[in-house]
Amino acid sequence: MASLNPAQMEAVRYTRGPLLVLAGAGSGKTTVITEKIAHLVTVEKLPAAKIAAITFTNKAAKEMRERVARRLRGDAGEGLTVTTFHSLGLRFLMIEHAKAGLRRGFSVFDADDSAGLLKELLPKGAKPDAVDAVKHLLSRAKNDGLSPEQALSLAQSPREREAAEIYAEYQQRLNAFNAVDFDDLIRLPVDLLAKDEDLAAAWRERIRYLLVDEYQDTNTAQYRLLQLLAGPRGRFTCVGDDDQSIYAWRGANPENLGQLGKDFPELKVIPLEQNYRCSRRILRAANTLIANNPHLYEKKLWSEHAEGEPIRLWQCQNAEQEAERVAAEISFLKQSRKLEWSDFSVLFRGNFQSRPLEKALQLLRIPYHLSGGTAYLDRGEVKDLLAWLRVLANPDDDAAFLRAIGSPKREVGSTTLAKLAELARHAGMPMSKAAGQIGLIKQLPARAGAGLSEFASIVDRLRSEARDLAPSALCQRALESSGLLAALRAQCKDESGFQRRRANLDELSNWLEGAKGSGLDGLSNQLALLGHADRGEAGEAVRLMSMHAAKGLEFACVFVVGVEEGTLPHEASIDEGRLDEERRLMYVAITRAKQQLVLSYSREQRKYGELLRLTPSRFIDELPADDLLRDGESSERHAEVQQQRTKDRFSAIASLLAND
Repeated sequence: MASLNPAQMEAVRYTRGPLLVLAGAGSGKTTVITEKIAHLVTVEKLPAAKIAAITFTNKAAKEMRERVARRLRGDAGEGLTVTTFHSLGLRFLMIEHAKAGLRRGFSVFDADDSAGLLKELLPKGAKPDAVDAVKHLLSRAKNDGLSPEQALSLAQSPREREAAEIYAEYQQRLNAFNAVDFDDLIRLPVDLLAKDEDLAAAWRERIRYLLVDEYQDTNTAQYRLLQLLAGPRGRFTCVGDDDQSIYAWRGANPENLGQLGKDFPELKVIPLEQNYRCSRRILRAANTLIANNPHLYEKKLWSEHAEGEPIRLWQCQNAEQEAERVAAEISFLKQSRKLEWSDFSVLFRGNFQSRPLEKALQLLRIPYHLSGGTAYLDRGEVKDLLAWLRVLANPDDDAAFLRAIGSPKREVGSTTLAKLAELARHAGMPMSKAAGQIGLIKQLPARAGAGLSEFASIVDRLRSEARDLAPSALCQRALESSGLLAALRAQCKDESGFQRRRANLDELSNWLEGAKGSGLDGLSNQLALLGHADRGEAGEAVRLMSMHAAKGLEFACVFVVGVEEGTLPHEASIDEGRLDEERRLMYVAITRAKQQLVLSYSREQRKYGELLRLTPSRFIDELPADDLLRDGESSERHAEVQQQRTKDRFSAIASLLAND
């Protein structure tokens, strides 16, 4: 507590009513949340089991749990809940499943499962982007707390009416499968708590104090869940920053900051304005830029750090030259300033901008990590094989069965599966076992019944063989016997594509070689660990990532590329009137830098064979001119910086000669 500044201390100690902490970039918000949990437990004497801290990612939740564990002694933190909104919703439904019309052991559909079901419900021949469009509309309706009937009554276009009608069928199928999707994890608890005051009171006693991180990223349903759990007394602390609200495109509602004050008139607002990350020059640029946005609550970040180097502004011929300059500068700065590769990050508006950067870094043999690529365990072929393994290890896993039965296709559609789910429920058995019951199969269409019987036979044979096989060998056997390998070969247009995806499956098999035990028990134990497996960190490498992915991170040196009109701000955002959010995105990018910030733009771009002329982003003109060092500009204002760079270059050359 002694290390906290006055504003942080006030935020930690205030527990008399609802509190909003406006935590500017680099202002130590995680420290405030951690210390507040410790204060509630040690000073307010509130049992840790009565406290819930909500973050937006599992990684952030893990980090916070570790920090709280280091802060509290002994078992003082036992029972503390640090989780995401969706995990909290899942916990709620696991306890209150009957009230939600679910049976124990219900399944949770992931994005691929939901998309597959929607594809079945859409008219035949519908394009893939039609599935995405309907999925987006359904998600928006659920996040707004709308039932299928309400969504239909509020539909304003033929597309919205079609989506609402599909929403009704979609929910019927989910009910038949005893399943929910990701959005239901918030929608259903909100619906139940709003309708049942006794239930709401019970949960307010269960969670007597709430802390919400990244509050500006909440959507309508998440805010409603907070409101219902907090109750009229408003025993909560929300921590957020309206200047870092950059996720409206995926449902976040920045207006929730204003709504908080309307719903809780006694709301206290404490701004955290001291920045512990950036040089004063970088911070001044960020403040000047974001001042062009409207603000509900005013704040201005300040820092005790040194003034720092000027912000360098590069004009490049094209993206290729831009990438070459970035790579060369990273190489120079690492050598001259004795930095690590992980001290550097290159940020861009869209992932497509990474390609020339990867090439330039490879040519200079600079290690890099590209964030935002498809995670290994999320690759389609890996998820298909995992579904088969999960069915083998746990016959009760209906979600795994629903994916496995369609991998590869076996003439079994969602209508048949819904009927099978109903038959299985009446028979009191999981769907994977029902698929092998002749009496039940006869009640289904012949072709679908044949597909189910074939599936059940393969599963039975694999379970029989599993007794004598190590989990890794069982993985290989399942890959072949299931038909997945043959289907994968048929899908791939060329041998190189097939070998690349086959390598992903071999990697899963290699991972299972570390399993303890054999047969299905060994497989089950290893699959249980899979959800907690380390998917790999960036390590000692330059980080390439989108500006959205960079939020919450910091680096000694940051390069922001593609600072051109149409890219940043993005053309679509300009057309849709979302310029304020694009400016916030630029603000987030700037405030990732601790010591050195480089902004660059290109003069031209080749698109569809045509050479296009580009203009610098309007945001450049919104930065303080005295803090920018432009290409070709007289450097008298920054003479000391130039002298130091000259010394750095001579030192780097001397170091290279000494190594030779």
